[in-house]
Amino acid sequence: MRSVAAQEKAFHRRLIARPIQNRPHREQLIERHQALVAGTVARMLGSNSDVEDIAQQVFIRVWKSAGRYVARAKFTTWLLKITRNLVFNEMRRAKRHPHLPVQIGPEADEIPLKDEATATPDATLLQAELQAAIEKAITLLPETQRMAIVLRRYEELSYEEIADVLDLSVPAVKSLLFRARTELRERLKDYLGR
Repeated sequence: MRSVAAQEKAFHRRLIARPIQNRPHREQLIERHQALVAGTVARMLGSNSDVEDIAQQVFIRVWKSAGRYVARAKFTTWLLKITRNLVFNEMRRAKRHPHLPVQIGPEADEIPLKDEATATPDATLLQAELQAAIEKAITLLPETQRMAIVLRRYEELSYEEIADVLDLSVPAVKSLLFRARTELRERLKDYLGR
């Protein structure tokens, strides 16, 4: 019986090897990795309306580059490298051409229901404020530090996998994460009580 990693590698090799015109295979690949790509893009760009477009561009790039894929590393590492490149390009483009984000509030027909199991409104508000502060602090990190934090904290990648995605050594990734965490602690010291 093959290991899960070997089965994943074989699955991706078969999927990539099939022609782009084979729609079920494209859809299968997208379904399997859409949450990873969209989540990474969203965490890197914040509440940017371009998240779906960039996630879609990632999969288009995967299909265009399928012939160059070599199964030396995990498929997700290759996929996240493509994601990284497109996200960094978007971040640079946004710096050159800033625009104001549109804030969309909750729908008028949504009626909040009281749930006895949830925290009090004060606690919920404080938690939401802390989460917003964390997200803002992450968006203020340099792009490579931000990508390392997102991949480690939210996508739960190992140091080795992050090193592959960012084209860095494992010690460099650890150093990068240390600097990012130090910066986050400094920015969030009012919330952390230090």
